[in-house]
Amino acid sequence: MAGRILVGTSSWADPGFVKEWYPPRMPARERLPWYAQRFEAVELNSSFYAIPDRNVVDGWVRATPGEFVFDVKAHRALSRHAAPIDSLPPDMRDDVKTNERGRVILTEELEEALARRLVEETRPLAEAGKLGAFLVQMTPAFKPGRHELAELDNLVSELRSRPVAIELRHRGWVSKDRIDSTLGWFTERGVAFVCVDAPPGDHVPIMPPIDAATRDDLAYLRIHGRNTEGYLTGKTVAERFGWRYDDRELEEIGDRAKALAETAGDVHVMFNNNRDDDAPTAAMRFRSLLGQEPNAEEQLTLE
Repeated sequence: MAGRILVGTSSWADPGFVKEWYPPRMPARERLPWYAQRFEAVELNSSFYAIPDRNVVDGWVRATPGEFVFDVKAHRALSRHAAPIDSLPPDMRDDVKTNERGRVILTEELEEALARRLVEETRPLAEAGKLGAFLVQMTPAFKPGRHELAELDNLVSELRSRPVAIELRHRGWVSKDRIDSTLGWFTERGVAFVCVDAPPGDHVPIMPPIDAATRDDLAYLRIHGRNTEGYLTGKTVAERFGWRYDDRELEEIGDRAKALAETAGDVHVMFNNNRDDDAPTAAMRFRSLLGQEPNAEEQLTLE
């Protein structure tokens, strides 16, 4: 029996579709419930920039239906991105070392403490059965030769209370002579390999469309748009990821998701083509192509 395909977007509060997709003048507190009437899942993007507060997280639990799923993006320091010290919780900033640009230097001790804090502050989601996976979106600077995947073992161990999904952003990890060892590491550690729909091209930060289910219970597919020039040179999220998918392209993604669902219990398909209302509009059309029409209650809301 094929697994379940859950569809959502990489945020419910992206500035583009806050302006274009939600009803005019909708209060911020009403956006998540409105979003959750239309989708089964969402990526929590704000946790990339700062660890969320447990009380706020508890509010997200109460604002969403019982079966709704949050995939929580790991803090940018954990995914080896540059992170200013003020992105850390205030009580964790003492004695943290920074480089000449004021960016946090990640030590093993800081990694453990930050990962544990993320797990603790998002516990209300886990206790409610709404925490899908911890998503670790690596920087392209994390590349083979300079780094080894084993460097992430400690992080995976700290986040293991829920499934961990890791998105690599340097195509060297899936080169012909390395792909077997890369997917082997994911499988051995029980980490979900994040598959992507990305722009065409063989540039280093553009990952090819390799699909692999490295956990039995979860496969992950992120949709980044297909604008090669924007992806490589854009200065804003809208410039890098904005893309309006046509039906043929969505059908291609659907075929990939269905194939992953043959070997994984759940497939999370998250649209990250963020410009105006590109992501939620594409995600809703994608649901329709999969035959995931709104139920009666949702249809009344949409009308």
